[in-house]
Amino acid sequence: MRSIYKKIYAKIKKYDTIVIARHVGPDPDALGSSIGLRDIISNTFKNKKVYAVGFPASRFKYLGTVDKMEESYYDNALLIVCDTPDMKRIDGVDITRFKEIIKIDHHPFIEKYADIEWIDDTASSASQMVIELAFKTKLVMTKEAAEKLFIGVVADTNRFLFYYTKPKTFDLVSKLIKQNNLDFTSLYDNLYLRNIKEIRFQSYIADNLTITENGFAYIKIDQDALKKYEMDAATAGNMVGEFNYIEDVYAWAFFSEDVRNETIRGSIRSRGPIINDVASEFGGGGHIYASGVRLSSFDDVPALVDALDQRCYAYKNHE
Repeated sequence: MRSIYKKIYAKIKKYDTIVIARHVGPDPDALGSSIGLRDIISNTFKNKKVYAVGFPASRFKYLGTVDKMEESYYDNALLIVCDTPDMKRIDGVDITRFKEIIKIDHHPFIEKYADIEWIDDTASSASQMVIELAFKTKLVMTKEAAEKLFIGVVADTNRFLFYYTKPKTFDLVSKLIKQNNLDFTSLYDNLYLRNIKEIRFQSYIADNLTITENGFAYIKIDQDALKKYEMDAATAGNMVGEFNYIEDVYAWAFFSEDVRNETIRGSIRSRGPIINDVASEFGGGGHIYASGVRLSSFDDVPALVDALDQRCYAYKNHE
């Protein structure tokens, strides 16, 4: 039986047009894995048309540009979706119009939508999986792609601090650094450099967090606050990782108003209580300690807050 790597490589080799998508509201892993994979395939097969699509994220423009989806890209094309477990979160494409679909994802399984589904929920990131795919096949890495993939891994592991950082993660990243002579310390600058508006917005979040007796912290960030600090909903959500180590806070969530998509983006993190099953009950999902939801309005927030607060109570009291 052919390995998953060979199956994916065979499909990549077969198609002249390949579109690579990722989830809405992209983070560095979604962008690093999709743009990095695009550049690797283009470098390996010079005559193929390869596009990484989705709505641009200005906050992460240092990871490279995305391609605008065109009607012609659907013709007899292969779609590869990175870092996205369910159809509703795929950004920028109509997946029903592709000849075949490949999923590369490190989240727990939600639904099958691809012809080839490579799901590894022990992997730190989709970027780690793309690195592994390149090393296991004849795909040819570039230094620029390696830099994007390194950033994707670092961002999703929070500098290798999270529980899903495994020895395999270090093995693959070490090989990536050695083979591509990466000056990895300089890559941290783009990832962690903050402008003064973000620092002030971070202070606003800290000043306005509600913390329950059970150790759950949350904040609702409306359009007025976003406009005041010149932030967008995606940037607000990505800041959830800046609040990992607050004493007596076991889990926390940011709920930010996303006017463009007419939704409330909920970003949830935990230092102990399992949260992905709670997120799933509200139409979201993710990892056991890092999940997300999309809510219709702020009116839906109290019920989710109560459920997460109860999960913190059970964790705190060893129930």
